[in-house]
Amino acid sequence: MKQIDLRKAFTMIELIFIIIIVGILALVATPRLNDNNLRLAADQLMSHIRYTQHLAMQADKFDPNDANWFKKRWQLRFSSRKETEYKEAYTIFEDTVVSVPGAGPTGSPEKSEIAKNPLNPEKLLTGGTNSIYTTDKIATSELNIGKKYGVEKVKFSNSCSIDSSSRIAFDYLGRPLKGNLSTYTSSYQKDRLISAPCEITLEHKNGESIIITIEPETGFVDIKN
Repeated sequence: MKQIDLRKAFTMIELIFIIIIVGILALVATPRLNDNNLRLAADQLMSHIRYTQHLAMQADKFDPNDANWFKKRWQLRFSSRKETEYKEAYTIFEDTVVSVPGAGPTGSPEKSEIAKNPLNPEKLLTGGTNSIYTTDKIATSELNIGKKYGVEKVKFSNSCSIDSSSRIAFDYLGRPLKGNLSTYTSSYQKDRLISAPCEITLEHKNGESIIITIEPETGFVDIKN
């Protein structure tokens, strides 16, 4: 059998063409990978918003002996701080801890308030908050979407943004609520119910963005293409 001399298999021109083609493919593939990361972040967040709604509907918070019972609902809150390595991250929690007797909850998640990760009960559904860092063994690193998926900014539309609070809560009927629950003054505040589609925009560090929508009343969540 005749052997092929590999040293003569490609000419210099052919090698140049191959290098050019590989370069073009790499250039085209890079945004695709980022797009996939952005979509992964959106799919994950959408799933966790639905899970937060589920927890809220399962939890009976009404207590006639507690004047602040309506402030203790399940919610999903975004934050970017030292504990998240200044990356966009979110936490799912029920605001039940009261620091002053007779007062309402603080609006900030404490360790005991954070939901457990149903896929790994040893971890909590937070990407970092208060004293919990993303590097802690109890944090779920995927919830730090800035570090994990390259999401640089999270924006809430005017329909679901109030008091500069980037959070979504749900009542026992699954209706989406806006703002910090600790500032609520009654169990039913019409101005705190989301009355128009809420849009949460995730902006990737490469400039791409994707929008998650939450419908009023039903709390139905979807990704807007």
